[in-house]
Amino acid sequence: MSIALIILAAGKGTRMGSDLPKVLHRIAHAPMLWHAMRAGQALAPERTVVVTGHEADMVGASARDFDPETRVVLQTEQKGTAHAVAQAAPALDGFTGDAIVLYGDTPFISQDKLEEMARARSRHDVVVLGFNAADPGRYGRLVTEGDALLRIVEYKDATEDERSIALCNSGVVAADATLLMDLIAEVGNSNAAGEYYLPDIVAIARARGLSAGVVPCDESETLGVNSRAELAQAEAAFQRCARLRLMEDGVALQAPETVWLAWDTVIGRDAEIEPNVVFGPCVTIESGARIRAFSHLEGCHVSRGAIVGPFARLRPGAELAEHSRVGNFVEIKNAHLGAGAKANHLTYIGDADIGERTNIGAGTVTCNYDGFFKHRTTIGKDAFIGSDTMLVAPVTVGDGAMTGSGSVVTKNVAPGDLAIGRARQENKPGMARALRDMLRAKKQKQTKG
Repeated sequence: MSIALIILAAGKGTRMGSDLPKVLHRIAHAPMLWHAMRAGQALAPERTVVVTGHEADMVGASARDFDPETRVVLQTEQKGTAHAVAQAAPALDGFTGDAIVLYGDTPFISQDKLEEMARARSRHDVVVLGFNAADPGRYGRLVTEGDALLRIVEYKDATEDERSIALCNSGVVAADATLLMDLIAEVGNSNAAGEYYLPDIVAIARARGLSAGVVPCDESETLGVNSRAELAQAEAAFQRCARLRLMEDGVALQAPETVWLAWDTVIGRDAEIEPNVVFGPCVTIESGARIRAFSHLEGCHVSRGAIVGPFARLRPGAELAEHSRVGNFVEIKNAHLGAGAKANHLTYIGDADIGERTNIGAGTVTCNYDGFFKHRTTIGKDAFIGSDTMLVAPVTVGDGAMTGSGSVVTKNVAPGDLAIGRARQENKPGMARALRDMLRAKKQKQTKG
């Protein structure tokens, strides 16, 4: 069965106190909208439609950043969830299959539950995702008989018996796409707000003799984000789940609560992550690597057996080959370190290729930027770069070559050569003593004055 996703993302999010549309606020370095879209990708949807409203161009651009094939439609007036879904009808023209309605501000619906909803469509014409609430509060209640949904009752209309029901409506719905739009066409707006509500389609469907069913999920999956406080709660919830998944997959987290992961972090089994490590987007860590404390990684790849940190920073484009080492206060950007290469302390390596087993001494800098353009440094295998070497790119240091400590290297160094690029040292006998005496006398004179 073909699937279409309809993701509602039109809200302004006034309670956020932000100029940014609500669905573009980030959880684990990705917009909430992307989390909802990623969950739906498990169904291999034939079409994805995002319904925009507030800052529509910005939201639409973000949706297409995730999936360029996304169809973006505009809800010019916010008249309720059923009205929002109806705006997707033109984008589904010619589509035959099921539609699932998701929400851009409800980022944690699991792929498993969406797949379960898709399967439940073989038994029911309309399928609703429900959750058992610890405190049902004013949520709409799902009145059921087995897995059959009899009706959705809003809190204000519910009897005392109905209010005691813990199974609540998440708003996520699955149905045949044509039927869904047909049911929505019958939804009225006689409520106090004058809006068209999606849950009303259940009563309309049952009045036609159609069946409705419920797929239950954990309450945590239906967490909606409407404020900064709820955004922080969502971030914490994501991190807890992501850390647990990593440990279940065989990753060692010494102090899990201090490790912060991105939504797409990939870490292989038997990798070890020390305390206070932060992962930005697009990081992959292979099995057996070790990330030491207080390191920050983004847009990089760390191979098997490599060691990073403590206090290291890997920026986008950093590639560490097997058993390479990056130590404390080392920054790597858009550079490749070959197998067994080492940069153990106080070094910047940007726009560079470092050969196998090469040692980069403390204080080395690849001077890669001239104010307008970036230039590349290439260092061969088995080279030795002395401490405090400035490599002024573009420059190449050959296999087995060396640089003297404190050198400024502006010319290529042939394989096996030693480059020394520093001023000749000259010692002035007694000059330090004389200079110190002169300065001391000057200071005493100023103090008396």
